Amino acid sequence: MFGVWAPGEEVAKLTYFGLYALQHRGQEAAGIAVSDGSGVVVYKDLGLVAQVFDEPTLASLRGHLAIGHARYSTTGGSTWENAQPTIRATPAGTTIALAHNGNLVNTAQLAREATARGLNSDGATSDTALVTMLLASRPDLSVEAAALEVLPTLRGAFSFVFMDETTLYAARDAHGVRPLVLGRMERGWVVASETAALDIVGASVVREVEPGELIAIDEHGLRSARFAAPEPKGCLFEYVYIARPDTTIAGRNIHAARVQIGRQLAKEHPVEADLVIPVPESGTPAAIGYAEGSGITYGAGLMKNSYVGRTFIQPSQTLRQLGIRLKLNPLRENVRGKRLVVVDDSIVRGNTQRAIVRMLREAGALEVHVRISSPPVTWPCFYGIDFATRAELLANGLDNEGIRRSIGADTLGYVSLAGLIAATEQPKTRLCRACFDGEYPIELPAGNLIGKHVLEGVDKRVVADSGTAGAPHDHEAGADRSAPGAHPLVASPGGGDALHRP
Repeated sequence: MFGVWAPGEEVAKLTYFGLYALQHRGQEAAGIAVSDGSGVVVYKDLGLVAQVFDEPTLASLRGHLAIGHARYSTTGGSTWENAQPTIRATPAGTTIALAHNGNLVNTAQLAREATARGLNSDGATSDTALVTMLLASRPDLSVEAAALEVLPTLRGAFSFVFMDETTLYAARDAHGVRPLVLGRMERGWVVASETAALDIVGASVVREVEPGELIAIDEHGLRSARFAAPEPKGCLFEYVYIARPDTTIAGRNIHAARVQIGRQLAKEHPVEADLVIPVPESGTPAAIGYAEGSGITYGAGLMKNSYVGRTFIQPSQTLRQLGIRLKLNPLRENVRGKRLVVVDDSIVRGNTQRAIVRMLREAGALEVHVRISSPPVTWPCFYGIDFATRAELLANGLDNEGIRRSIGADTLGYVSLAGLIAATEQPKTRLCRACFDGEYPIELPAGNLIGKHVLEGVDKRVVADSGTAGAPHDHEAGADRSAPGAHPLVASPGGGDALHRP
């Protein structure tokens, strides 16, 4: 996510560059909302940032205030309706656009409450659209007052950037699971998911948005309010994989943390070998650290195609497996006849490591020793990472030897949880470690009212429970608004008919 309030600047282009710097966080859809003070316009579509936006489109998005989003779906499928920013016109004539990083866990409960109040989701099935709808459903309150009323009712992980015609807002859940930082420009303010996005637009880092804090920025300056007492539980997996190496989280540079994890790996799992190679790019810092800690030569053994995105965050198993072959190819001259230490960031489903070990052996490697810079991922994440079910996690139900055999490695070693935590320089109590140890800091709902597609089923259950037939929703009626190339959404203030397609 990215947001900017900067009169006199080309805010849409700044947002584009910010999203480009954050493309690694989501590759399914992209969108930008802008305001010139009189109306909010959103342009969004399925695809990468550079595919969705071109120079003429950006030039048409004029204003002094903008927010943007690159989507990685964790609630709601990869459809056009679920692309962000989501947008909603209020009965009072204000327009709200909102972008979200994270995942709510009380989505089903909130959806039922919204349905009971007669609110319509307009075909969207994301928790983000639901929050936008709730914010817009309080006509007697300002957007800021509505936010202070709605935010305390949300459970789960959320970092929001949102806006109306005049004001940029940013908010972070009480646990601060997902990162969100505040930056200063010469003529304005910036908020972003990572400090790397501030760097790219020339903004200086001011501070992190605090857990439980709502920030508002307008012509009167910046103001802050608390909607919840902070209980920090930053995501440990951000340090392992998600964040860019040139980002800083909680005062700790991510690249430095990953190098230290590699040194720790070398201590915990030494092996005799000829060459340490990374699985690029996410395994590179830890491989550097492993080489430093072990004294084994560091080198390249796998070549990455820079034009292929992150295979982990592709939404289907078939796309992930195809992406691995497209993404990596062995450097045969470097690996032939060598005993290799292959350093990667994590094993989730095992597809990547299985393919890599096979490729390296086919290229002539004598031995392949796999070292992983995180502990086994044995529990699903409900706070913004699409690990899906426990059944998909390779480490669930298999011990270390079973995983080693599954991926075909000669040896396998994971860094310890204690070693990983130490490298972050954060106390264990301030980190969410749920995917590694199953200790969920935010209570999960009972039953099956959770998961990526929870809202696709909630609407049907609510209708069935209420005994009313009603008109079918667009997605139930078979409307194909989710196809690539669907028109972007344009909004202007002015009541229920303000949302339309050109």
